[in-house]
Amino acid sequence: MNGAPPAIDLVDETFLAVPAGTVKAAFADPAAWRRYWPDLRLDLYTDRGDEGLRWTVKGALVGTMEVWLEPMLDGTLLHYFLRAAPAGPVRPRDLRRELDRRARAAKVIALELKEILEDGREPGIPPRT
Repeated sequence: MNGAPPAIDLVDETFLAVPAGTVKAAFADPAAWRRYWPDLRLDLYTDRGDEGLRWTVKGALVGTMEVWLEPMLDGTLLHYFLRAAPAGPVRPRDLRRELDRRARAAKVIALELKEILEDGREPGIPPRT
């Protein structure tokens, strides 16, 4: 990326009513990385425990990615950051489409985890550990 701002600077947040360690476990296995981001090769450079993970990204995009897990209320705020550029040249219109595609994919991952990890938890009921 040569010091230039990343072409894709994506931020997403989703609240999950489960402890941070439960969310972290969903991202801990490299097999999950390939499932969530099949066109990216991730290299873990920081494991922050229950606070999340940081990776360098190669493949379709080149840059960095982070999942930051912030304890909040009776659960965890899942922050997702992707700062990267396409591996090759891309037209501005295609870059906007790629940003939109990545934003939608990030939300799909977060909402699927929410559905699975919360496992039907009713509002006002303590989260399962």
